[in-house]
Amino acid sequence: MTTTTSPAGPSAAPTAGARAAASAPRIVPGAERDLKNRVSLRETLAHTFTMAHRGLLKIKRTPEQLFDVTLQPIIFTVMFTYIFGGAVAGDVQSYLPIIIPGILVQTVISTSIVTGVQLREDMAKGVFDRFRSLPIARIAPLSGALLADTVRYLIATTLTFAMGYLMGLRPEGGLLGVVGAALLVIVCAWSLSWIFAFFGVIARSASSVQGISMIVLFPLTFLSNAFVDPSTMPAPLAWFADINPVSHLVTAVRDLVNGIGLGADAGWSIVGAAVVVAVFAPLTVRAYMRKA
Repeated sequence: MTTTTSPAGPSAAPTAGARAAASAPRIVPGAERDLKNRVSLRETLAHTFTMAHRGLLKIKRTPEQLFDVTLQPIIFTVMFTYIFGGAVAGDVQSYLPIIIPGILVQTVISTSIVTGVQLREDMAKGVFDRFRSLPIARIAPLSGALLADTVRYLIATTLTFAMGYLMGLRPEGGLLGVVGAALLVIVCAWSLSWIFAFFGVIARSASSVQGISMIVLFPLTFLSNAFVDPSTMPAPLAWFADINPVSHLVTAVRDLVNGIGLGADAGWSIVGAAVVVAVFAPLTVRAYMRKA
């Protein structure tokens, strides 16, 4: 028997592997590539949002990180209102328009400490060493963390107003006043987070960041008009409370919630937030870039 072979033969039709190899893009050697050591603004923003999403995923997988912004507004609102309400304002209902803005400012500002603490933890665990090897903007892990923490401020603000409403607060400023007060507090807290982020970069441990931050924040929040009228304090403390930036922020929030509107205190708060960012953002970025 004679076996006949097609004239084309086996080599006439290319195999699937040969077709795939022919259509695959050519791998350009590194010596021939036009490499760049910078990322564009658009890429930086994209990397920042990616890192912010990472921060939100951390909260999703470890929800106990939200204990401070979920339990603290509830506990502080109930505790301070019923303890000081009768002594300060005569009754709880009269005290609510005074205390709710104070607790809101105190709670949200305290939440900004977490930025520096978590930043220090990531740097201590070597997470930022991994980021350094990735083709991303070097500033993205820092800016992403700051962006993700605004969600924490929003949660704390919402719960504080919700607790106040359940206890009988009816803001005379209406929904617009409440939203304006919330935005003002969130912006100011975000500006303060740059200070604590700076502590997180330069400190040696997360516990030291928290300790330093509380030493700074504790007198600012309690030596203010957040809970009592400064005129009832001794003269030196009253003087400090009157010039305290937290007092200006609390007064601005009260004016918005209680229907008075925007005033000089809101302007001072916005200017103060801008000054803090202008001073500490470059310091934080410079210190961070030395280690990133």
